[in-house]
Amino acid sequence: MTIRGTRRPALSRRGVMLAAGAGLASPGPARAQAGRGPGAWPERPVNLIVGFPPGGQTDLAARVLQNALQAALGQPVPIENRAGAGGNIAVEQVLRARPDGYTLTAGNVGTFALNPHTMPGMGFDPLELTPIGLMLQSPLVLLVHSGIPVRTFPEWLAWMRAQQPGGIDVGTTSAGGIVHAATEKLRSRLGGNPVFNTVHYRGSGPALQDFIGGRYQTQFEAPSLVHGFVQEGRLRPIFVTSPNRNPAFPDVPTAEEAGLPGFHVAAWVGLFGPRGLPPEIVRRANAALNEACRDPVPRQRLAERGDEIGGGTAEEFAARVRREHAEWGALVRETGIRAE
Repeated sequence: MTIRGTRRPALSRRGVMLAAGAGLASPGPARAQAGRGPGAWPERPVNLIVGFPPGGQTDLAARVLQNALQAALGQPVPIENRAGAGGNIAVEQVLRARPDGYTLTAGNVGTFALNPHTMPGMGFDPLELTPIGLMLQSPLVLLVHSGIPVRTFPEWLAWMRAQQPGGIDVGTTSAGGIVHAATEKLRSRLGGNPVFNTVHYRGSGPALQDFIGGRYQTQFEAPSLVHGFVQEGRLRPIFVTSPNRNPAFPDVPTAEEAGLPGFHVAAWVGLFGPRGLPPEIVRRANAALNEACRDPVPRQRLAERGDEIGGGTAEEFAARVRREHAEWGALVRETGIRAE
């Protein structure tokens, strides 16, 4: 049965998801940064806008890196959740901000590579923001509810096809987001057989609550958000969408090993500033982000949950954003994905 419009209170496990950032959310005293002259950026707190609610991967990335980023910048980095419209509310806020480096945003692959294609006529282009650097990346995991009697992709496929003609309910964390796009990519690879009835939610928290409750049968999700549920035996992983196995799920095959050559999907979160952000501020913000990504505390917290911490140059990240914008645009044109 397809569930439409199901909304429940925030997932009680959300505290576990946010625990990755426990003790990191409080700015604490700023540490002076050596070698900065008068007037150097930043001289006051740098506001970080997160376009998604607590409990999801984008918020997780911001909170896990918060303390290390504050230490690298020598200023507090307060986080503000401005959820809505697939991250677009935050993007619009930062687009209107002065390009002085004091308003930044953590955005994800859905906001920057999918929304421009799945939300026609949205009135602005998120690619006008200034890419600063990669915060984290991860594959997705294809999961089933523990009550489904399958453990491998061939078993999953046979079971799914046995449920025809009605099809199977497949959860997504947002219509038009990366989980939805991965679902449609898999549907396309399988030639539309089996039939997927997509059940769209507004965020990972409410989706996972219903998934664990057995209201639908299968879903893609980021490893960091389901690691605890897999360990508890409430969800079962089928494959990961990376070229190599994920350290948090070493016994789970890649999609390629499972029988889907070349099926790769990466979820990522990155740091962006307003359009027109001066190159010197981009350079300093990128250096601070790289310093934060080298901190062993966030590295360990993310790795043990299946995410890979970011880093690299602003130019590399900007090229990736443009490349994936084009790649996901092609899939959207093929499948007709639309955000709701």
